[in-house]
Amino acid sequence: MPRLVGQVGVSHFEKHVDPSRQIPIKKILICRPNQRLGNLLLTTPLIQELELNFPNCEIDVIVKGPLAKTIFKSYKSINKVIILPRKPFKALIKYLRVWLSVYFKTYDLVINAVDGSSSGRLLTKTAKAPYKIFGDFDVENQKSRTDFIHISKRPIYNLRHYLTRVGHQSLTSKISCLDLKLTQDELKEGKKILNNLVGFKKPTIAIFTYATGPKCYSKSWWANLYELLVENFTNTHHILEILPVENVSQIDFKTKTYYSKDVREICSVIAHCKLFIGADSGMMHLASASKTKTVGLFSVTNKKEYGVYGNGSYNIDTNKDNLEAEILKIKQQYI
Repeated sequence: MPRLVGQVGVSHFEKHVDPSRQIPIKKILICRPNQRLGNLLLTTPLIQELELNFPNCEIDVIVKGPLAKTIFKSYKSINKVIILPRKPFKALIKYLRVWLSVYFKTYDLVINAVDGSSSGRLLTKTAKAPYKIFGDFDVENQKSRTDFIHISKRPIYNLRHYLTRVGHQSLTSKISCLDLKLTQDELKEGKKILNNLVGFKKPTIAIFTYATGPKCYSKSWWANLYELLVENFTNTHHILEILPVENVSQIDFKTKTYYSKDVREICSVIAHCKLFIGADSGMMHLASASKTKTVGLFSVTNKKEYGVYGNGSYNIDTNKDNLEAEILKIKQQYI
């Protein structure tokens, strides 16, 4: 599919956009046809960017699965979450209805949020709008910015470049962090849950020992890390393991655990922790979206592309970085 649709939209700007004719941007469509927690959370900085530049805009988002409604719940600019079936050939009529709904609605701006998404590119082509961003790399941005490769920042840099080309002045310079926008009631509930689990006599370090596929570290690897955490922090901090939906533990439940299927509740609990440590996963991005300082562990994926940023967070390449030195660094500088 990437080969078939790779050139779709490449010449859109040259053929259809008149830079001298500035069109107001009020109705926006973001194409992010994915259902994974992390990928949806990584879209929140783009939504914040659009809200800052176009305060009264209405944003529709095309996704897969129902989770997006929970993720974008507190974003006032979100008008509609359009859900594509996860398996289109098993729900062909519903799938076609979504595409038709996109075709018959007019937007001012359509954005394919990830350049590698074939369906996102085709949806951007299908939608009616004078301004369209298909997700192609802007070469100059790529050369001039060290963080352009990041999957969350790339569409924002491309958006800013595109807006300049069509006569809209970008009103932002700093890129927003991931943000679930927890409500005060949610934060209060998270604080209550954490208090019942471990109390607040000592701050809490949250760990997440699971991940999908090759991103998941072995039990022996986690046993080593857990021993280092106990050795360095057990007298001054609680250690709480956040469990995955599979309810498994790579450290065999050796410490206090917390389990929930409610991502907003999980985020509210992590929000009251001092630090979160976990491998590249949706939970890692959820921790980042809670605004808690997050340490991402990377072994097979590129930390420059998927790593956490902001709020004092940073990433460790476990293939290169010395784990004992990194734990000491956390103890001395981040706690």
